[in-house]
Amino acid sequence: MFSRPARSVAAVAATAARRSGHGLMATACARRHLSLHEYQSLSVFQDFGVAVPKIMVAKTAEEAAEKAKLFDGDEVVVKTQVLAGGRGLGYFKENNFQGGVHIVKKDEAGAIAESMLGKTLITKQTGAAGKPCNAVMLAEKFQIKSEKYFAILMDRGSGGPIMIGSKTGGTSIEDIAEKDPSAIVKVPVDIMDGLSTDKAMDMATQMGFSGEQAKSACKSIENLYKVFVDCDCTMVEINPFAELVDGRVIVCDAKVGFDDNAEFRQLSIHEKRDITQEDPQEVEAKKFDLNYIKLDGQVACMVNGAGLAMSTMDLLKLSGGFPANFLDVGGSASKETITAAFKIIQGDPDVKSIFINIFGGIMRCDVIAEGVVAAVKEVGLTKPLIVRLVGTNVEQGKKILQESGLPLHAESDFTKAAKLAVDLAE
Repeated sequence: MFSRPARSVAAVAATAARRSGHGLMATACARRHLSLHEYQSLSVFQDFGVAVPKIMVAKTAEEAAEKAKLFDGDEVVVKTQVLAGGRGLGYFKENNFQGGVHIVKKDEAGAIAESMLGKTLITKQTGAAGKPCNAVMLAEKFQIKSEKYFAILMDRGSGGPIMIGSKTGGTSIEDIAEKDPSAIVKVPVDIMDGLSTDKAMDMATQMGFSGEQAKSACKSIENLYKVFVDCDCTMVEINPFAELVDGRVIVCDAKVGFDDNAEFRQLSIHEKRDITQEDPQEVEAKKFDLNYIKLDGQVACMVNGAGLAMSTMDLLKLSGGFPANFLDVGGSASKETITAAFKIIQGDPDVKSIFINIFGGIMRCDVIAEGVVAAVKEVGLTKPLIVRLVGTNVEQGKKILQESGLPLHAESDFTKAAKLAVDLAE
């Protein structure tokens, strides 16, 4: 059940990008999990009995102003909802409004929301492009007595879920581990037996909770494990998991990933997906089941097979260029899929040349050729196109390309083809 999985396409692309000298763009997201906004994740937690703060979501300034009145006290927290970290230190591109998280008087909530909604938040994680803010979350203001860290993820070493905790939270867990490795608590959970109350209580105690707060933490830990298993999560991370001055123990902030492979049985969760937070080209690619990740080079690649994709990107780098994307069309692609893939890479404004590199095994060269010809006839050819076909039905594929009359460059030698793609991108 927990045998070593094949490397994800995202991991392969990230490896190839590092080897070629260019990293993934901030807009590109590694795909194996759905990420939800903070308010969505907290709502899922609430449904499972996890203690969370009082929250409300608003999508207009007027709605924010009205909902702020429903909170106790004089102040309320207003948090921009974008899928990126570092929101508090970010700024909005359109009006240079500083900070995506503010504690304000309740009668000021509408004005603060107005400065955020419909704007683009830029943080260290988003890059210069930023992420659009289409909603804000209003939350109760509370005083934290102590902050802890808690997470659940799948662990290859133990062959199942593992709980990770620390008495110190509110900061990067990597920083905590670097300063004091002994501060990190790791407790494996048998996937068949599940999480017992005793083990959850032991975890809460090791994280520094005691008395009634340990009991509250234990209950939330048990329910967080239910979320992890029942919702097919890839990760549940709580930072901080906090004890408040009023005695409550609550989840203050969360990062949750849901396995894309389980979408068929988690439809209600996956319906919450916000595609405005994703790269439009990746969204389009997913419609056709294409493995596509945008990179920051100038030579677009269309390849079949992750290994060939990596070697293609390496060779482009060795030839003096940089890949503009990772695009694996797979072995079962149709003419329609190839056409869609071609549209995506030609539509990228950063692309200066296109390199199609196909080793025909399961994926036949004639199908690739038909797809390329159909795509060019439909959308035109505005950038230099280099095609290398080798393998199954290669002669048929070459014939289709030759008879099409397209202004393309056919080259069977891998190295020469890569060099040509780089030269034509300059």
